[in-house]
Amino acid sequence: MKYTGRILKGSMTVEMSFLMPIILLLIMSSILASFYFHDKNILAGAAYETAVVGSTKMREKDEVTEGELKSLFRERAGKKCILFAGSSVSASIGKEEICIKASARKGRLGLSVVKKAAVTDPENHIRDIRRIKEIADGAKSHN
Repeated sequence: MKYTGRILKGSMTVEMSFLMPIILLLIMSSILASFYFHDKNILAGAAYETAVVGSTKMREKDEVTEGELKSLFRERAGKKCILFAGSSVSASIGKEEICIKASARKGRLGLSVVKKAAVTDPENHIRDIRRIKEIADGAKSHN
């Protein structure tokens, strides 16, 4: 078949039939990776916020339950995940630390995050610093 003085070959069609699946695989893999990291960031953020809120509640009222922390996590994660629709969460409550472990699974893909927050008592620390300053100022005035 002649077309304006050049012979058309079918090699371009054959080459594209080999390249298109590879190109589509790369595009779909990048979309899947984007969804994976999006969901991981959602779970990590929700777990960290839950741990911080739990540590604040421990400091204020000296009691927070695992059920409260789980419901706080579910409230924060909600339906924000795209690829991993269902997630499971466990919380461990200690006197000095709140630990939130969240995981999600979709087929063979899975992800998990662990976030911890220390139960701090900044008011007592500030009071101790003020007492030390008062003692130091009192010692300076006597000398």
